[in-house]
Amino acid sequence: MRSLTVLADSGCGLCAGAAAWLERQDQLVPLRFVQAGSEEARRRFPGLDVERTRRELAVVSDDGGVWWGDRAFVMCLWALDRHRARALRLARSGNHAPLRRAFLWISRRRNGDPCLR
Repeated sequence: MRSLTVLADSGCGLCAGAAAWLERQDQLVPLRFVQAGSEEARRRFPGLDVERTRRELAVVSDDGGVWWGDRAFVMCLWALDRHRARALRLARSGNHAPLRRAFLWISRRRNGDPCLR
């Protein structure tokens, strides 16, 4: 895996802030950002449910892997130098319930327009 593409809503303050934070971090795997639901997303990922990306964070690897929601967030952390160990612990624990609940809670409150329903 040489890169990850993050599909997020740049019109959402929370999503835009998270993307800006990710861009400022030292990346072990380069993160690229594409507007969720965009024509570019449709063109680059024809097999992906692009409408779902308007509601839920998605990450796509250059080798075709796709992660959604809290697992997509863990992949973003995995790509970062300072947070890879944390991402590996989260992935190994198999207990994503607390992270999933937090992610859903935040997503439902972003700009009053939930990512996840």
